[in-house]
Amino acid sequence: MQPYDLTKETLVDAALAHVPFDGWSDATFAAAIRDSGADGTRARAVCPRGGLDLAIAFHKHGDAAMVEHLQDHDLGALRIRERIALAVRTRLEVVDDKDLVRRGTTLFALPQNAGDGARLIWGTADAIWNALGDPSRDINWYTKRATLAGVYSATVLFWLGDDSPADQASWSFLDRRIEDVMRIEKAKAAVRNNPVLSRLMAGPNALLSRVRAPQPRPDFPGFWPDKDT
Repeated sequence: MQPYDLTKETLVDAALAHVPFDGWSDATFAAAIRDSGADGTRARAVCPRGGLDLAIAFHKHGDAAMVEHLQDHDLGALRIRERIALAVRTRLEVVDDKDLVRRGTTLFALPQNAGDGARLIWGTADAIWNALGDPSRDINWYTKRATLAGVYSATVLFWLGDDSPADQASWSFLDRRIEDVMRIEKAKAAVRNNPVLSRLMAGPNALLSRVRAPQPRPDFPGFWPDKDT
């Protein structure tokens, strides 16, 4: 781990006790510097936007923890909907305190932070499909992530208000959202297999077939190497 990452991780860890009370704010950032004993100048260099950068780092840490946990499962033995449900559930269960996410949701709901929030949700969807071995390199690369981002966002909002035992209501909600998506996919397959409708869609499908996912670049965040499975 590079010193830059170590400093940010130290600050995030120190901030967690303050977030439920002060949110991902400048007050929390100042408290994290104080409690961690970090150099103030260095802390502001790695987190120039203070609490906002800490919130972003916390979210990305959750994505990384999810990917690590998924490696302990035999994903190949599960159906695709079961893999997705497991990944989304794992992503939420790696969070120790819902208030940390609730405060982040409030922060990213602000207009000036909405772009960062959207990128984080897309990044989570990307991390999930990556972990599941998604081989898409065409328009499906985008549609899969966009659809999953919607499912994930809706589930997070439900989960934040869920007081059922072991969050069982949230996992049922997640299963229903995934089932909704599967029905849409079945409808799309029916269109493709219908001789009349498939001819009507031939033109649009030809255009969409030219869309390609971003090329893998291991030196650029958000990209990944090709996978065979």
